[in-house]
Amino acid sequence: MPTTSTVDVSTPDGTADAILVTADGPGPHPGVLLYMDAFGPRPRLAEMAGRMAEQGYTVLVPNVFHRHGRAPLLDLSGLADPDQRHALFGTLGPWIRELTPTMLASDNAAYLDHLLALDDVTGPVGVVGYCFGGAAALRSAAQRPEDVAAVAAFHPARLATDDPDSPHLLADRFRAEVYVGSADQDPGMPPEMQQRLDDALTAAGVEHTCEQYDGALHGWTMADTHVYDEAATERHWDALLGLFARRLGG
Repeated sequence: MPTTSTVDVSTPDGTADAILVTADGPGPHPGVLLYMDAFGPRPRLAEMAGRMAEQGYTVLVPNVFHRHGRAPLLDLSGLADPDQRHALFGTLGPWIRELTPTMLASDNAAYLDHLLALDDVTGPVGVVGYCFGGAAALRSAAQRPEDVAAVAAFHPARLATDDPDSPHLLADRFRAEVYVGSADQDPGMPPEMQQRLDDALTAAGVEHTCEQYDGALHGWTMADTHVYDEAATERHWDALLGLFARRLGG
């Protein structure tokens, strides 16, 4: 069985706590960096990391809000209630907006360095991000193309905007295979934005798949919320683990 622990990762802006799930059996194992959704490291993300670890990967899940303290930073007992879940964004919204690409870049480097320095981890690694973590995942693949062989984003947002630092503008830096699965009728990633991302990846010659999960709501993989969709989540597992198997082994 995989082993789950809490570890500290040194970053330029202090210490980030993280969940580490280590694959069972003799290593080395391919490494995976999992970028959290807005609600942060918690049992659901440990469970998801555990499913990856069962396939032979060692998975690091950092607390990207570490500048505000150690996880959990909020009372998440009401995540299954739509109103309580929505209310949390009164706090989370400013935290997300303050994470500039420059701040993310320094954190990304620290997370990847920590993962690759583990005794049982071999590179290159895979990276996956959920919700707002999808953009962080793509940025890490562009920042460290030699270290990231596979990158995925599920129910992400704002991956192809008019901003000068939009993630889709980094497409020509990717060496990784890319998979993006977007939620149906998601205002943060509407069809025209999905197409814009797809076009940028195609123009850059990046091996990629961009798919829309019809009928699934933003956040569908999170079983501790009311938007969880079991069928769409299993489809996500097939896509993610297939990507990792092709690019990382395991």
